[in-house]
Amino acid sequence: EQLVESGGGLVQTGGSLRLSCTAAGRTFNAYAMGWFRQAPGKEREYVAAINWSGATTDYADSVKGRFTISRDNAQNSVYLQMNSLRSEDTAVYYCAAAPYRSGVFRLGSDYDYWGQGTQVTVSS
Repeated sequence: EQLVESGGGLVQTGGSLRLSCTAAGRTFNAYAMGWFRQAPGKEREYVAAINWSGATTDYADSVKGRFTISRDNAQNSVYLQMNSLRSEDTAVYYCAAAPYRSGVFRLGSDYDYWGQGTQVTVSS
């Protein structure tokens, strides 16, 4: 499965960005999806997850109340709306897919497919 992220860029502190991730496969509505990020010199960290239908979402404490994950199965896409951005949100953001899995997942090892990443830089 090929995942392609877009929407990253440079934004000032307090600003917003919306990331998109589009899957090439035809069974996207059977995938649990997640967003992760990795800052320079740091390990990859979980950001948010959504189940196959979009009815269940989950967030890391560091982004709860500021980020929103959503999906549009008709568009084979998952989104991450990021508001009130902070300098510590600067990272490469990756989307990931867990095919034919029910629920939401916080561990990277639960996901089988990964996108190439999109850079988000928050400047003060």
